[in-house]
Amino acid sequence: MSVVGIDVGFQNCYIAVARSGGIETIANEYSDRCTPACVSLASKNRMIGNAAKSQIITNFKNTVHGFKKFHGRAFDDPFIQAERPKLPYSLHKLANGTTGIKVRYLDEDKVFTVEQITGMLLTKLKETSESALKKPVVDCVISVPSFFTDAERRSVFDATQIAGLNCLRLINDTTAVALAYGIYKQDLPTPEERPRNVVFVDMGHSSFQVSITAFHKGKLKVLATAFDPYLGGRNFDEALVDYFCEEFKGKYKLNVRDNPRAVLRLYQECEKLKKLMSANSSDLPLNIECFMNDIDVSSRMNRLHFEEMCAQYLMRVEIPLKSALEQSKLSRDDICAVEIVGGATRIPAIKERIAKFFCKDISTTLNADEAVARGCALQCAILSPAFKVREFSITDVVPFPITMRWKSPTEDGLGECEVFSKNHAAPFSKVITFHKREPFDLEAFYSNPQELPYSDHRIGFFSVQNVVPQPDGDSSKVKVKVRVNIHGIFSVSGASLIEKQKGEGEDMQTDTEPVVQNESRAEEQVGLLLPQSLLTSTGFIQKCHTVISYGTPWLNHPNRLTLMLEDTEKWLYEDGEDQPKQVYEEKLDALMRLGQPIQDRHREHEDRPRAFEELGKKLQLYMKFVDSYKQKDERFLHLSAEEMSTVEKCVTESMGWMNSKMNAQSKLALTQDPVVKVADMIAKIQELEDICNPVINRPKPTVEEAPEVNDQTSGAHNGPTAKQGGAEGKREAKGSQQTKPGTKEMEVD
Repeated sequence: MSVVGIDVGFQNCYIAVARSGGIETIANEYSDRCTPACVSLASKNRMIGNAAKSQIITNFKNTVHGFKKFHGRAFDDPFIQAERPKLPYSLHKLANGTTGIKVRYLDEDKVFTVEQITGMLLTKLKETSESALKKPVVDCVISVPSFFTDAERRSVFDATQIAGLNCLRLINDTTAVALAYGIYKQDLPTPEERPRNVVFVDMGHSSFQVSITAFHKGKLKVLATAFDPYLGGRNFDEALVDYFCEEFKGKYKLNVRDNPRAVLRLYQECEKLKKLMSANSSDLPLNIECFMNDIDVSSRMNRLHFEEMCAQYLMRVEIPLKSALEQSKLSRDDICAVEIVGGATRIPAIKERIAKFFCKDISTTLNADEAVARGCALQCAILSPAFKVREFSITDVVPFPITMRWKSPTEDGLGECEVFSKNHAAPFSKVITFHKREPFDLEAFYSNPQELPYSDHRIGFFSVQNVVPQPDGDSSKVKVKVRVNIHGIFSVSGASLIEKQKGEGEDMQTDTEPVVQNESRAEEQVGLLLPQSLLTSTGFIQKCHTVISYGTPWLNHPNRLTLMLEDTEKWLYEDGEDQPKQVYEEKLDALMRLGQPIQDRHREHEDRPRAFEELGKKLQLYMKFVDSYKQKDERFLHLSAEEMSTVEKCVTESMGWMNSKMNAQSKLALTQDPVVKVADMIAKIQELEDICNPVINRPKPTVEEAPEVNDQTSGAHNGPTAKQGGAEGKREAKGSQQTKPGTKEMEVD
């Protein structure tokens, strides 16, 4: 199995893969490690990446680029409306109010969602990975800006599913960079020592992000994040474009803004000029042939003039730096290093301002373009069972404070509580305890809309059903579990009704619980909030309630089995004390018809990961054997090419089967019957062993013992005796079988 990390940028994408030798950045079919985030649709086909970028000018109305920040945004969002005049293609309002992209494709006018366009791009990146690795790619980790909100993250996650990828984590850009930096460090302090505090500054084409991270040996903890979502390299490009548009209007009488192709060409040339000015302080020329109306244009620009033009943007650099430092409660003396990544950090004026603010020389030890993708690949290797990586824990933060508000139908007024503060540790779960007599509604929203780079501060609406008073008429205790998961997505993952204990009269109390290690499993196991003592001492049967989310297809957890259990329990202790055996059997059969499938699905859910892991280990073992044979390993030269072809075919088909089943299973809800059962995987393992083991375990043929001769020195000329050779061959064959199966060992020192 292969695991990849993908940095999906505003302008370009990078793919990194974890291999047994370390982390490697993959090149595409153009031998370029950078793939443009661009999709071009035409009358007969579609092009993605480098081929699409070449169509930006010739097919500008149907070539989509710069769509990363459209995720999760409504068409009427002020940001969308501000971007529309700058775009050569058209945006369209979808029926649900979100933003669609209108193009001419296959001789028809079509509107695609942002998720579909991103899904096309991710599909291309997946194909590039598979082409380079010669193996199927399913598991991945994908980067997102640290300031992305819940809706934006959900939108990106949906795009990964469209592309057929199993996204193990959406990781923040700067967190990925911190991981790529810290995991290789051998001199990090122990937990008892003062942490090493490092600032990571990432300015890409469209945004500016800062995080301050504390490192201990085998551990990183993000202390604070700050950002300017609208400051990046494209602002400096736009400043140059505006300048030259005005100059050409007076010098050549050309109204450049009226010609989309001319504007696109000018953007391309200004971006090249900006990069040249980062390396040269002298006057540099700008020449464009047949720019517009068959007129050649030319001009000049130097770094000093450029910095004067961009003063308004350069002034904004220090604001996130100052904000992050204040949030972390550190002084400049506490900062050990300042690492910069991102293409726009190559601008000298930006580097000078960062260095001046922290009073330190900035470090460029990381690859400015590839660091995010490499960190994503490392995180994917850590999360994947197919690799063994040095233990390294990651604690991220919640970028914006989140508040819960609640209301019951008969209550006056609203109650609310901030459940996650800014820079709260993530992933993290909390249990909120309510005292209610009736169903009630919950609303989650970001606490400070004015600080949010997003027009809608709402996260979701949730409804807790079937809440009833206690038998004595008093309020019931309802525990609601909320969490920010590994993707940075907020959810109300469960609600349960428990018997009120004496001495509790509060209206609401909040308890915290540690995040369990397996995040996805913790989220799926709804309704495990009752203390075991209550279950055993009172015989109380827990009620799980339906949770419905605004704008998100949530799973419904019926109360049908619970109600049947309650009814059966009441019957058992009232009318069922003295009934014929047949009546008990009928009651039991009715419960089993409803409960057994649920129990079976739960058992399959518990055992399936181990079965998948075991199958993956077998595949890795046999694939390693095939690779050794192809490399002419002398231990396997006694095997025929036909036998090895059979083994390789079996392994390839089994790997494809496993990946397809994993992909299909990941799309199912827990309440649906699995597409693959543990028994199927055990059968597949047995099939693999039946085909591969006879070949792998076949020892080298023994050499017949030569007749004894009188020459005592013949042994020195002829090598070891036949008996010795046979024993060595057997030991060698046995050794080949003792290759450790299972997880890959990746050297990251």
